[in-house]
Amino acid sequence: MDRRSFLKNASVAAGSAAAVSTLAAPAIAQSRIEMVIVSTWPRDLPGLGTGAQRTAERITLLTEGRINAQYFAAGERVDAFDAFDEVASGNAQAYHGANYYWKGKHPAWPYFCAVPFGLTVAEINAWIRFLGGQELWDELGAQFGIKGLMCGNTGVQMGGWFNKEIESPDDLKGLKMRIPGLAGDVMAKLGASPVSLPGGQIYENLVSGAIDATEWVGPWNDYFLKFYEAAKYYYYPGMHEPGSMLAMGFNKSWWESLSKTDQALIEHACTSENDVMMADFNANNGTYLRRLIEEHDVELRAFNEDVYQAFGEASAEVFEEIRSHDDLANRIHESFVKARATVGNWLNFADVAYLQARNRVLDL
Repeated sequence: MDRRSFLKNASVAAGSAAAVSTLAAPAIAQSRIEMVIVSTWPRDLPGLGTGAQRTAERITLLTEGRINAQYFAAGERVDAFDAFDEVASGNAQAYHGANYYWKGKHPAWPYFCAVPFGLTVAEINAWIRFLGGQELWDELGAQFGIKGLMCGNTGVQMGGWFNKEIESPDDLKGLKMRIPGLAGDVMAKLGASPVSLPGGQIYENLVSGAIDATEWVGPWNDYFLKFYEAAKYYYYPGMHEPGSMLAMGFNKSWWESLSKTDQALIEHACTSENDVMMADFNANNGTYLRRLIEEHDVELRAFNEDVYQAFGEASAEVFEEIRSHDDLANRIHESFVKARATVGNWLNFADVAYLQARNRVLDL
């Protein structure tokens, strides 16, 4: 190539490069997707808050910043219990929270988080992914413009903090207890007065005496919220939340506007957190239970059989009321019960039997 041809070609190449450079920035800006995530959790709350924050970061990372996920903790953009409406209206693209908070919108929402005598983490994962749970969740969510995905789990929760001993069902009568979802309805049938409060408001109400008891999550979370300063009796196991599935709920129109690739990337981020959060709780709860007992003289108590039997009878009444709400509620309940029997029966021969045998041999 002679010098004249080289300079001509170089000029054309330079012009082309300049054109690409000129177009690149606007094109990238146009392809960038802004995603606002609101939450029901205080910022940096161990497990719940940190898991939601981690998910937002993971979405941005997996998409190399093309989807810019901006996370707002409870109270930073909207209050905790306003997260659902913020997303359904399109003012935000997603929420991270516990779906039992929305039972006032439809009584079947709690099934997609936790219900009394409900599903453990192994059971709810199986139900949602392979036994029809996701399809029913999508059907319910569509009524409100919401698409939901699993995005975390706390495992079996503690029964709660009480300022007096609970030795019989009669001890629950007149008790003012922070307990949301269907579990609050169960406690009401036993004579208690359920109160629904977001996590950030529980401590002040417990200390002031506005409530006599509260459930929250487990030792790790409860230690940092300092419930031991107002109540010394810590009961287990929680009948109300045996495997609390946390959700990422998306504005359905926004979700459907995404490419299949972006949907898959976001779903992967949520699936990852569904595993990581459970591991986080399991890694920390034992340590903090010991610290609550040794450092703060917390008295660990088990609900006796009479109390648990009363929980079960009241739960059966609550479930019948939900089933009568509409056809969808009934179908969700029936699917949930079938999954509980199918998966639970297998776990009795697998996880449960193994743990019992291991504990006997090792005297644990």
